[in-house]
Amino acid sequence: MEASNPQVKSNVTSHNAMAVVIISLQAFAGLWINAFIVSVLCVALVKKKTFNSNEKILLFLGCSRFWYFCVLFMGTFVLTIYPWIYYIHPIPQLDNAIQSFFTFSNLWASSSLSVFYCIKIANFQHSFFTFLKAKIDRIVPWLLMASALLSLIISIFAYKFTDEMHCNNTNATSVENYRGLSVKLDRHFLRIFFISGFGFATAFLVVLFSALLLLFSLWRHKRRMQANSVRNVSMDAHIKAMKSVLSFLFLYTINFICLTLSLVYGMKQNHEILLIIVFLNNFPAVHSLLLIFSNPKLERTLLRILLWVKCKVCGR
Repeated sequence: MEASNPQVKSNVTSHNAMAVVIISLQAFAGLWINAFIVSVLCVALVKKKTFNSNEKILLFLGCSRFWYFCVLFMGTFVLTIYPWIYYIHPIPQLDNAIQSFFTFSNLWASSSLSVFYCIKIANFQHSFFTFLKAKIDRIVPWLLMASALLSLIISIFAYKFTDEMHCNNTNATSVENYRGLSVKLDRHFLRIFFISGFGFATAFLVVLFSALLLLFSLWRHKRRMQANSVRNVSMDAHIKAMKSVLSFLFLYTINFICLTLSLVYGMKQNHEILLIIVFLNNFPAVHSLLLIFSNPKLERTLLRILLWVKCKVCGR
């Protein structure tokens, strides 16, 4: 058993180093993708002097994800170079609170985007749905403000939980104290578990409900065009939209599963939590990339930039 310890430690160290490299690459890619979204929308704002509701949500989502990846990249870099800094109060508390704020803000902003697409694109004759379609542009700013406020509240809970955990760990000087403090930690963990789990589940159910409604509306409209023997650009657009909604829903489902698993394994430092973190960091980057290719303005701008880079490289 003694002889195997160095090998186990070496495997853990190499695994952690690989995780740091992967997370850093994910953060770097996510930074550039969301910086592109924010910069294009800001240039459009300067030219038009106004924003539509879709662009407001995309700007909020791009900004929250940009800062999420900034915090992730800086935290990974500092933790690798100066690991001792996370033992200084209140560095771990602030890090956990900031990460929680941007995690929930981009999660609920993406849910708001799904609701917006559903109300704008879907076609139902119900009076409440008609009312929402008429008022959605006024509702969007309030949705974004509510997302930011709820994210701030959860980040405060995350700060208090991390602070309690660190203070209790330093005060556990005897077996009796340790047992009593463990009960307190379990109580705090159940509280943050319930709050975070409720937030994750609410956001996912909103996305699921919106996606299913939108898919049903698009499918029904496609059936009508098929019944009338119509095959045109509009029908192809509906099929493309249905594929986009299904891809978004698949991403959200994988992300929700990983978020749930992160709560289960959140108090453990093992290979499972590192793998879950890698999957969680994939969602905001891949989702933002899909949003670029589903938005004509962002897609055209990206293609122009890629064409300019290609011409510069070939010109050399």
